[in-house]
Amino acid sequence: MPSDSAARSTTDHSARRIVAFWAPLAATWLMMAVEGPYLAAVVARLPDPTLGLAAYGVAIALAVLMEAPVIMLLSASTALVEDAVSYRRLRTFAHGLNAFSTLLLLFVLVPPVHRGLMLGVLGLPEDLARLTYGALWCFLPWPAAIGYRRFWQGVLIRAGRTRLVAGGTVVRLVSMSVAALTFAIATDLPGAAVGASALSFGVVTEAAVARWMARDAIRALLGPAPRRAGAPDPVTVAADPHDIAEIGRVGVSTADPGPGAGTEGGELRFGEIGRFYVPLMLTSLIGIAIQPMLTFFMGRAASPVESLAVFPVVHSLGFIFRSVGLSFQDAVIALLGRGNEGYEEIRRFAIGLGATLSGILALLAFTPLSQLWFVHVSGLTPELASFAIPAARVLTPVPFLGVLLSLQRGTLIRHRTTGPIIVGTAAEITAVAGVFVAVGWGLGWAGATAAFTGFLFGRLTANIYLTPRVRAARHGAATAIEEVRT
Repeated sequence: MPSDSAARSTTDHSARRIVAFWAPLAATWLMMAVEGPYLAAVVARLPDPTLGLAAYGVAIALAVLMEAPVIMLLSASTALVEDAVSYRRLRTFAHGLNAFSTLLLLFVLVPPVHRGLMLGVLGLPEDLARLTYGALWCFLPWPAAIGYRRFWQGVLIRAGRTRLVAGGTVVRLVSMSVAALTFAIATDLPGAAVGASALSFGVVTEAAVARWMARDAIRALLGPAPRRAGAPDPVTVAADPHDIAEIGRVGVSTADPGPGAGTEGGELRFGEIGRFYVPLMLTSLIGIAIQPMLTFFMGRAASPVESLAVFPVVHSLGFIFRSVGLSFQDAVIALLGRGNEGYEEIRRFAIGLGATLSGILALLAFTPLSQLWFVHVSGLTPELASFAIPAARVLTPVPFLGVLLSLQRGTLIRHRTTGPIIVGTAAEITAVAGVFVAVGWGLGWAGATAAFTGFLFGRLTANIYLTPRVRAARHGAATAIEEVRT
């Protein structure tokens, strides 16, 4: 059970307390978000930058789609790994998912399949399809490395060693940077292959480091003495004392395993893992499909090569701001009480955070800073910047909507009502497609501007759909708490 001081702190949802818990999560996401603009800037400075950026954007969109089955392994291992049996079974489950994701990428690399996808489905020019093929081979280690990295990071979080997760991300950025500069200077690889190779090298390195960092937590899980019923949760056994102190300060009960957990009293079975994981995987898959779908649409819209070239640059810039909102979802899950305690304080913080992020992006997109960022920092030519700047301006409300979406999803997950999240994501991707077809193909807008317009309206659609579902979930939780009290 949590200490009295920790229990009392659950009622403290001041902005300072929220920041104390959320800031390390945001820092980790921000570090990952930096790699996109950095690698795009490297590719933009290599020979034939327009084709290089376009091929890199297509390749990374497909690589991210291939990794969709493994993305939620972090949530699964954090929630489910609590003893030797659950660790071994979820690890076996992760092996299968990683192998499946790698086979998916290999299937896309079969020459007839690749040509049919690139030239037929996506409608890419021959030279762009050829560069994309080479970059995809460089991404071959990517899906499994992502899966293992997230599995080990979940074990670390379960053990309370969250600072090691951030440390692993630092290692990833450093190794990726060294690889990118080495490949760019010492080889004659095309720009797309340089970016893909550097990204894969960084993730593989981070996965290996995460496994090494998790060795003490794994040793504790595999100890000879099984955990007795009523014994402290593993998060209190192998945790860094500083992390435990931080948990106590922000009011996270280490005795509450959170949504999705609950294998105590019986061994974790593969059927239970599947029932827990499949909804998470489907939500991830639907969300990730947006980027390759937009790649397909842009290939058949006005100015296809220019749009495909600037899309990863603008998308990476937007992700820097959106990543902060993504990190907020975990804070909502951890800080929101079962009876909605602290919801109003968290909601006010979310509104302020979202408005700040969108305001900063607007300042960058609507002022001369846009030329500074896209031409001098990102390395685009003035012609390509003329495609990127309107797209970035359309994107400015999205960080605010993203923080709101994290608040909504976090609230639903906290109250264990995950079905609407999948439906909301499906509604989002449907709106993205509909808006792009209307303004991109119907009105003849440039592909990049049409893509981010669709992205904006898709996110707004998800927010609108989830609003009454969140209200119903909060009401249901409050009613249940009141019934227990009476």
